[in-house]
Amino acid sequence: MDPVRKNILARKRRWRVRARVSGTGVRPRLCVRFSNRHIYAQCIDDCRAITLVSASSLMTVAEPEKGVRANVVGAKILGGVLAVRAQEAGIKRVIFDRGARKYHGCVEAFADAARGCGLEF
Repeated sequence: MDPVRKNILARKRRWRVRARVSGTGVRPRLCVRFSNRHIYAQCIDDCRAITLVSASSLMTVAEPEKGVRANVVGAKILGGVLAVRAQEAGIKRVIFDRGARKYHGCVEAFADAARGCGLEF
């Protein structure tokens, strides 16, 4: 597939998801992004346009594992880390924003790990 066409289709999927998903102070949006090497996740209050909690595979908290990369194992570890940080900040319920990716593989592993540590979707 042509790379330009692929990026256009991904952008359309991302916009389609964001049209339906919006976070508030009570129930922020949990946005997850996977690059080729790393995972980035954050809880965002869209009403005030601020990030409440964030985590990434670049953090020193995730470094002892050395396996925190953009794969299923890394997604499970980072999902747990983000859930613990969110609960420390007083966040119990979130709206999940998967971006342009299918709810499958790494995205599913991240979401299951966050649920397992106490977040409600």
